[in-house]
Amino acid sequence: MSLSNQIIQYLVTGVSIGGIYAMVAIGFNIIYNATGIINFAQGEFVMLGGLVMVTLTNTLGLPMYIGFFLAAFLVAAIGGIFERLAINPMRNASVLTLIIVTIGGSIVLKGIAMFVWGKETFFLPHFSGEQPIRLPGGATILPQTLWILGVTFITVILLTAFFRYTLAGKAMRACADNRVSAALVGIDAGRMVFFSFVLSAGIGAVAGIIITPIALMDYDRGFGLALKGFAAAVLGGLGNSAGAVIAGFMIGILESLGAGLISSGYKDAIALFVLLLILFVRPSGILGSAETAKLKKF
Repeated sequence: MSLSNQIIQYLVTGVSIGGIYAMVAIGFNIIYNATGIINFAQGEFVMLGGLVMVTLTNTLGLPMYIGFFLAAFLVAAIGGIFERLAINPMRNASVLTLIIVTIGGSIVLKGIAMFVWGKETFFLPHFSGEQPIRLPGGATILPQTLWILGVTFITVILLTAFFRYTLAGKAMRACADNRVSAALVGIDAGRMVFFSFVLSAGIGAVAGIIITPIALMDYDRGFGLALKGFAAAVLGGLGNSAGAVIAGFMIGILESLGAGLISSGYKDAIALFVLLLILFVRPSGILGSAETAKLKKF
């Protein structure tokens, strides 16, 4: 394969990886918008989505489409329970304290996953076959990659419609802008925070489900995905879902090109390098606003 064809293949691979990072970053943004905190347990929701889906379909034998929605529902419920047990009792604590709580929650969820599923790596059948599709230029793409891109696109569209046109979405946006003012007009800020965790956990679960067929899943995958997703959220501008999608694709493509043209040993370091670069040079990110200045407190 010529160099140009290799680059095309790396770009295709990077786009599919970037879609995953974008989904994780969107989960970060939903909670950040509602609470102002960074939920470092977001990667564990992705991990749980994949593992619960494996149990429902491979172990219990449920059809794929039923397992998909049931796994997303169960993990969303876990997100809600996590908020009620860990975040809500600390609602008057500082943002930094709440972030530490999410780190502790991440460790607990990871430990529970290891206890339930062990240290094995699990696979999930591809949704619609494993035969690669040949693209112009000699590159190939797996049908599962198209599922990842399609689900990411649909998720962004649905979230945009939710936040713009539904009462709950508008209430969550109001809490993000000014929680005190939102409370004065009758919006229950605590309930909006609960909804944000449920929603972000559900989206994280969907991300975990669609990537498991090509990336496999185990109890230890959450942290790495959270790191890449956080990097995408910061690069795109914390709180900006459109920026998260753009940044997710950028990191995925950079990671794929770096692994292919330089060395696969630098693959994970690229996201961390991008994160550090953005934090030092442009903390507000590509499409970020002044609200991201909150992060400077840390």
